[in-house]
Amino acid sequence: MRKLELLSPAGDMERLEMAAAYGADAVYLAGTSFGMRSFAGNFSPEELKQAVDLCRKKGVKVHVTCNTMPRNSEVERLPEWLEYLNELRVDAVILADVGVLSLARRYAPDVAVHISTQASVVNYQAARAWHELGAARVILARELSLDEIREIRAKAPRELELEVFAHGAMCVSYSGRCLLSNYMTGRDGNRGACAQPCRYQYALVEEKRPGQYYPVYEDEKGSYIMNSRDMCMIDHIPELIDAGVDSIKLEGRAKSAYYTAIVTGAYRHAVDAALAGVPLDPVWRDEVEHISHRHYSTGFFFGQPGQYAQDSRYVRDWKIAAKVVRCAPDGTALLTLNNKFSLGDRLELVGPDVRPEPVAVEGLWDENGAPLDAVRKPQMRFTMKLPRAVPPLSLLRRRAAPEEP
Repeated sequence: MRKLELLSPAGDMERLEMAAAYGADAVYLAGTSFGMRSFAGNFSPEELKQAVDLCRKKGVKVHVTCNTMPRNSEVERLPEWLEYLNELRVDAVILADVGVLSLARRYAPDVAVHISTQASVVNYQAARAWHELGAARVILARELSLDEIREIRAKAPRELELEVFAHGAMCVSYSGRCLLSNYMTGRDGNRGACAQPCRYQYALVEEKRPGQYYPVYEDEKGSYIMNSRDMCMIDHIPELIDAGVDSIKLEGRAKSAYYTAIVTGAYRHAVDAALAGVPLDPVWRDEVEHISHRHYSTGFFFGQPGQYAQDSRYVRDWKIAAKVVRCAPDGTALLTLNNKFSLGDRLELVGPDVRPEPVAVEGLWDENGAPLDAVRKPQMRFTMKLPRAVPPLSLLRRRAAPEEP
């Protein structure tokens, strides 16, 4: 089978390190302006240089999002930013505005242009037109079926790459082009500041009875009438390859480092299995159930995804307990704490190409070797004995208690 790029989210440096360690071929990230996730940590100019340097060492490509719809006051700042991206030699800039494309061709001539899903590419003629304007890749709209993607692949220029979202949150509006957040909260979803009002619980108000709210019920729990399911295509990587996709994107720049690590690792194994022509080991399929998510669907690839109208809560059954800084050959590891645990607790170990396995906490020590009964302070450094040697950035996790977020 043809090689398939795995593209992972990097909302800040910690998440970028996780994506690179757990098997991403490329990462997508943003500077402090012009990106569609203004509430992710994002990267200052100096941090972006550090990110590019790290990725170069690990053979990971860097795609920088510049996909907001800029207003007049913002356009004048774009040339300087694009020149900086060109200086850093990032691999691609992701954009949606034809004016930004024109500027990118002029001020970042050494950087490939990728057309964002915000541009709503849903047919082969649009793909052809963007290619004629200089695009190396189009990120197709989430609303396409596999059959439609196959036709675009057959009729678009062969050298034009096709990218699709394969996992993560979906938007109730077409390709994310929504004004609801701006209207209700003043936070513009098309400029990276969506407040996700589609996840709210709504009621009806009759015109002549202001202040009287009539709940919308699907059952006794109520109804979230605009709540989209999350997409999960981990079981269908061979079909995506067969349809002619060149890159699969994992949504989640605003999500945690734990999410980035686990979803990247799971899809790394899924892509490798598909390219090798072997079934995916169920243990890696199960990993996507260990991250924060809403109820899954396969998006529009096989038809309508449907909605989950009972609530808009995330499923958060697991949480990170600690992160491995380094580990000796005998399994003695130095870790940093994320969430407290104690002697006698049962955790689970997972890491870059580390098959999940249970761990009993039989000993804890501070950095000076003094024994501890528990570790409780976030970012505390401590040591414990793991079942075997594991690479840095491996994780200990535990089930979240019912009352925990």
